[in-house]
Amino acid sequence: MDNEVNRKQILTITINPCVDKSSSVSGIIPEKKLRCNTPKYEPGGGGINVSRALKKMKIESLALFTSGGRTGKFLEELLLKENLQTLPFSVKNETRENFIVVDNLNNQQFRFGFPGLSISEQEQTEFLHTIDSIKDFPEISVISGSAPDGVYPEYIKEIIHICKRKNSKVIVDTSGKSLDIAVQEGVYLLKPNIGELAALTGNSELTGSTIDKAATELIKRGSAEIIVVSLGASGASLYYSNGKIHQTAPLVKVRSTVGAGDSMVAGMVSVIANSGSMEEILRMGIACGSATTMSEGSGLFDPENLSKILNELRY
Repeated sequence: MDNEVNRKQILTITINPCVDKSSSVSGIIPEKKLRCNTPKYEPGGGGINVSRALKKMKIESLALFTSGGRTGKFLEELLLKENLQTLPFSVKNETRENFIVVDNLNNQQFRFGFPGLSISEQEQTEFLHTIDSIKDFPEISVISGSAPDGVYPEYIKEIIHICKRKNSKVIVDTSGKSLDIAVQEGVYLLKPNIGELAALTGNSELTGSTIDKAATELIKRGSAEIIVVSLGASGASLYYSNGKIHQTAPLVKVRSTVGAGDSMVAGMVSVIANSGSMEEILRMGIACGSATTMSEGSGLFDPENLSKILNELRY
């Protein structure tokens, strides 16, 4: 594998990518044979979606991901069609697929996520070497998504260590024990939801001012320089050393939530890469996430919708 790639400002890392297969059906009824419409196949996985969203904003990144079997090759082909700069890392087991179906009668979306097959210890070690050997290491590293079977949560610590040693700003969007470990290591930006923030700070639940207190506590601990807390329909709040910024979410017609969180991360990264303000970071994140919910399947946002929402949020 040739790791001597051209310099990119942003690196995305996905150890549990997938191919998203989406379709629709008129009425989901148990025991009945359902006639689905022609499926659509799109690349998926946290970091991969971040790279895809950045591309829509005409920002280049390098997408590093595991790739195995026929599905892995198909994933690589789909990414090439989107003209992404990729660094696939070959593994023995098959890359996973996810299935998304929309019931046209009520516009309800059903998302079926399958686990990633295991990655051997040797493959995990070689994957770390691949990260470490990237020439002219990017200024921003985005570690996003879940981990496949056989990859312990502590593995994220090793990835974070490499990126930080390369003086890269580390942005983490994950969950569970991996998120706990990222908080312990200290990163540049975290994007927990309210439930995750509560767990990270030892609270059973958070509301109102207790959200502010919990996020501020993590900032003071050195867990992150920026913490963005997703608040659903209420938007999101950004916390940093100088205080807090809140941005409400625009009212949009939601067609799909697939990739909305990843698009939000991409929006924030796009501003960080251009040394934008905290207000701009949060605004762009909200705009990208909201615009993605307006699109069907896992195609992420339409740039025209993004532009309209940005204009709305500026006033």
